[in-house]
Amino acid sequence: MRVTIPEIRKMKEQGIPIPMLTAYDAVTARLVEEAEVPLILVGDSLGMVVLGYTDTTAVTMDDMLHHVKAVMRGSRRALVVADMPFMSYTVSLERAMDNAARFIQEAGAQAVKLEGGRSVAETVRRLVAAGIPVMGHVGLTPQQVLNLGGYRVQGRSLAAAEEILRDAVAVETAGAFALVLECIPAELARLITESLGIPTIGIGAGPDCDGQVQVIHDLLGWIPDFTPKHAKRYADLGETIRNAARKFADEVRTRRFSIPERAVSMDDAVIRSLKDRLSTIRAPREDDL
Repeated sequence: MRVTIPEIRKMKEQGIPIPMLTAYDAVTARLVEEAEVPLILVGDSLGMVVLGYTDTTAVTMDDMLHHVKAVMRGSRRALVVADMPFMSYTVSLERAMDNAARFIQEAGAQAVKLEGGRSVAETVRRLVAAGIPVMGHVGLTPQQVLNLGGYRVQGRSLAAAEEILRDAVAVETAGAFALVLECIPAELARLITESLGIPTIGIGAGPDCDGQVQVIHDLLGWIPDFTPKHAKRYADLGETIRNAARKFADEVRTRRFSIPERAVSMDDAVIRSLKDRLSTIRAPREDDL
């Protein structure tokens, strides 16, 4: 049985920190779930760490549906949240409803995540009323990277901090079951966490959020030439993969990879008969003519 939204809420009430990780494929989802991570986010961050885009704005609904379905095939226990991509919920309420419904009906996710505060509050309210659980996301909102001029900490000034606080309250009031706080000062994140009844999930927002979310590639060192300030690297898979690929290529070049123990054999009589028939099977070569 999957982790439920009431269980996530109860973790906040009991002061139990909530871990959340991204996954973009079935195998990673299974491994993350086996590590007893209760929340899996299929983030539009896949645009950067999987698809090779420079930011998340190029990610489409088809991209997201494809990867959410893969994660669902590998997941049995975790609550899976699907990121709604750029322009999938801001053009109209009707489009937002249709796209969110696809994540639930077609892909099998248990919730969707929307970036924004007061500007999307009505959308959040309508989705929740329709039976679609929503996780909010305020602070640094990556889909606004072009307006923001890059990935920058948000909410340092009084005016900016108040805007984020108002957004957080609006998203909770609209019915979101949890809220991601990204790249805001720790003090602001603590104030928001203490002010809301729903769990806050921080990423680059200090230690006082109810939970923490990280991109799995950052934890694993999968992209070895970059680690965000807020991330902690627990492994160095980038170097491990590079070394393994290098060793494989070297063994192929030196003919040490394909050893008899890895080959499948056939009966000698069969291969002799096949050789006898070769002249009637193969196409004639130029030097045969």
